[in-house]
Amino acid sequence: MQRSIWKPIIFATLLCGTLDILFAMILTLWRGKQIDGMLRFVASGPFPSATGMGAAGSALGLAVHFTLMAIMVTVFVISARALPWLLDRPWLSGLIYGLVTYAILDLVVVPMRFPAAWPPSTLSITTQLFAHIVLVGLPTAYIARRYLAPARA
Repeated sequence: MQRSIWKPIIFATLLCGTLDILFAMILTLWRGKQIDGMLRFVASGPFPSATGMGAAGSALGLAVHFTLMAIMVTVFVISARALPWLLDRPWLSGLIYGLVTYAILDLVVVPMRFPAAWPPSTLSITTQLFAHIVLVGLPTAYIARRYLAPARA
């Protein structure tokens, strides 16, 4: 019997989304900027007018962030269900998936939407790789393994 994909998707989305946004908030404060502005910037990816929306734009940024996280997590969980060997070594599949999500989001999507963000700084590359691998890829792989791997006898 196949296990449900909903538990790992929901749990990983909430955990990884929270870890990632907290890391972004810490980096934002460390750079001397405002968290609400960072959240509005996140929202401005799909909603360019969000930068001028005040608190509503910040809330929209949080919603956009968790939506993107849900997409990233769902892709891995569905892949792991179709390719169960991804669950055998979660440290490796999580590391690789973190690199893949970094490459897609930070090297393709962000530069297409925000050309001025290219090329990224060394600090940006380092922090984004950390976030995608340690805060997203690895937890997602371990959560998927926990919920999808067949029970051991």
